[in-house]
Amino acid sequence: MKDTVLKPDVLPFYEAITSTFSYIVKDPESSACAVVDSVLDFDYASGTVDYTSADNIIRYIQEHDLDLQMLIETHVHADHLSAAPYIQSKLGGKIAISKHITTVQNEFGRLFNEGTEFQRDGSQFDILFDDDQEYRIGNLRGRAMHTPGHTPACMTHVIGDAVFVGDTIFMPDGGTARADFPGGDARTLYQSIQRVLSLPDDTRLFMCHDYQPNDRPLEFLSSVAEQKAKNIHVHAGISEDKFVSMREARDATLDMPRLIMPSLQVNMRAGHFPPAEDNASVYLKVPVNGLKQPLQSHNK
Repeated sequence: MKDTVLKPDVLPFYEAITSTFSYIVKDPESSACAVVDSVLDFDYASGTVDYTSADNIIRYIQEHDLDLQMLIETHVHADHLSAAPYIQSKLGGKIAISKHITTVQNEFGRLFNEGTEFQRDGSQFDILFDDDQEYRIGNLRGRAMHTPGHTPACMTHVIGDAVFVGDTIFMPDGGTARADFPGGDARTLYQSIQRVLSLPDDTRLFMCHDYQPNDRPLEFLSSVAEQKAKNIHVHAGISEDKFVSMREARDATLDMPRLIMPSLQVNMRAGHFPPAEDNASVYLKVPVNGLKQPLQSHNK
């Protein structure tokens, strides 16, 4: 007999500066929970770290006596810094990401000229997910789906009837994520999105970002059926070639995310900052023209 698919309790937390949603995902039958895509507040101009967003998540988990088992990163984010190590230091849990993090670490290890002390084997993370690997959060069944295209290490997480899509797709009027970062590919992104849209129509899809097109109210929840009917980039009937042409033309007009340089350096280390230098200070690098050309093609 097929197991009943549980409906997890999902609580969103919104960080307005980076337009990012983090989530607490709770097993409805126990106190077990996970956190998806946490945010560390960071002021780039001053180099100041703040923990307000992470503390809001920590406070909720503590006040509701939840058992944090996992801190899931859907990918190496280029628009915000992860707060996973900070939350882990307060509540425990294992930090998890795709096993393809090694590809990202190799790419950006070169970009930032990291020395041999920077391990490129994913060892900064506690769990490295393979495609279709299953896991548990209490009684909740989770499954990690490799959905590259935005980055090589993107994963969509299917937890009960809830799916956390990372930066594959946005709300239907927001379309899809860019595919022009090193290791990204528009054709691969289209194929990954089709995999997500092959899930049952009533599957709940939770967005990582909402940029509120046309100043509409903030939204974070969609469904497979809604995306197939209404997504402006990949609704039913949009061919792969048409999508690729649109996505590549659109990406050519986009500026780089404001926090891409600090985000990549921190997030490829599972949310840890680079080690302090001999004056006990921590520094983040900005390679001049570093992202002007792709570091390595993964389009073949």
